Amino acid sequence: MFNNKSILVTGGTGSFGNEFVSTLIRKYKKIKKLIIFSRDELKQYELKKKFSNKELKLLRFFIGDVRDKERVNQALNKVDIVIHAAALKQVDTAEYNPIETIKTNIGGAENVILGSIKNNIEKVLALSTDKASSPINLYGATKLASDKLFINANNIAGDSRTTFSVLRYGNVMSSRGSVIPYFQKLSKEKKPFPITDKLMTRFSLTLEESVKFSFLALNKMIGGEIFVPKVSSYNILDLVKAINPQAKIQIIGRRPGEKLHEELISNIDALYTIDLKDFYVITPYQNMTRWKKENFMKYNNLKKVNFCEKDFSYTSNNNVNFLSVSTLKKILLNL
Repeated sequence: MFNNKSILVTGGTGSFGNEFVSTLIRKYKKIKKLIIFSRDELKQYELKKKFSNKELKLLRFFIGDVRDKERVNQALNKVDIVIHAAALKQVDTAEYNPIETIKTNIGGAENVILGSIKNNIEKVLALSTDKASSPINLYGATKLASDKLFINANNIAGDSRTTFSVLRYGNVMSSRGSVIPYFQKLSKEKKPFPITDKLMTRFSLTLEESVKFSFLALNKMIGGEIFVPKVSSYNILDLVKAINPQAKIQIIGRRPGEKLHEELISNIDALYTIDLKDFYVITPYQNMTRWKKENFMKYNNLKKVNFCEKDFSYTSNNNVNFLSVSTLKKILLNL
């Protein structure tokens, strides 16, 4: 899939970007080049230090912002595959800085889409979040808008070879902004853990899993799909027990824009969702010349696909795969 290909990762120095770049360089020795596109020179410098001189020959480091249409277009020159991971992701930060969030998460998506079509990119995979499903905060709303832009970009692309799909998943353990490093710090300092609600649940996957699912989506996409991996959930109190069973908790109430349970597939999405073994595929709502169920089945060697029941929804509290305290402990030891 990646042999003799040029790949670009926006937000390439973030948590996902770091893991994606490291995995790609380690597993795929025959890539043509891998471009890390981000706006933080210090993070690029720190990422460079992880690789040998031989590996660095495959890497290109571009300073740039997805808001900058010209720079994005420049970076996309002679690229085959794009992973769009750049975003403003903190819920409270987005609420306080709505215009800046819109510029990055929606305007940035538009720049990547138009630049990809102009440069005849082969595949574009945009990363999304559970907060884009039935959003109640600005971050989620901008990511829902971004998802729709990428899916409908397949119509804009017309007869060009460029295809666009989305990968939507939940909280990534120990990524930047994750509650886990914060709780671990409080545990060391013997301070109480602030909990917004004892009943709160969250989807969860590791960085390694998020990269694995991005490879899967790139391999299976024909353009127009939102891929939703089947992941685990946990209760917030079980996470506290896994980090420190003796920790005191302090109930602080839910923050603005915070859900009690997260959602990856709404009951509206379910009407258009195919249930496969390890993941779901939300198919396009509207007629799309490029996307046909038969084409998707043929491309992925599927003899039959089943759509979800009309009353189905995929939320963190109705998940069949819940992590126990002991399992959470094992996962935390390997992060």
